[in-house]
Amino acid sequence: MKISTIDFVLVGIQLVLFGAYIFDVPSLKFQMAEEVSLVNLGLAIAGFIIILISILQLNTNLSIFPTPRKDGELVISGLFKYVRHPIYSGILMSTFFFALYSISGYRLIIFLLLVILFYFKSS
Repeated sequence: MKISTIDFVLVGIQLVLFGAYIFDVPSLKFQMAEEVSLVNLGLAIAGFIIILISILQLNTNLSIFPTPRKDGELVISGLFKYVRHPIYSGILMSTFFFALYSISGYRLIIFLLLVILFYFKSS
């Protein structure tokens, strides 16, 4: 399939949100029990591992654009057997739990924007 303008727009928004996630706004910090801090970090790392495994399983079918590759094949094994978009799931898992780990309301807002973006990218 041919890459459309909307594909470039969605990927551009995604890159902007990833860049914005790097920064933090100290005034939007919140309180959280220290006991759950390491659990949140562990779950963020688990999300990152899901991303890596999914990328390896896609192999040559990997594309940053939502439109499938012209020569691509539908992957239905590995994590893709259970989840249609495990990369998106891993990104959302990592960003959510890292936002909790870093007690950052700002990063939670970016996470919510990513949820909305991935809804439209996967549609």
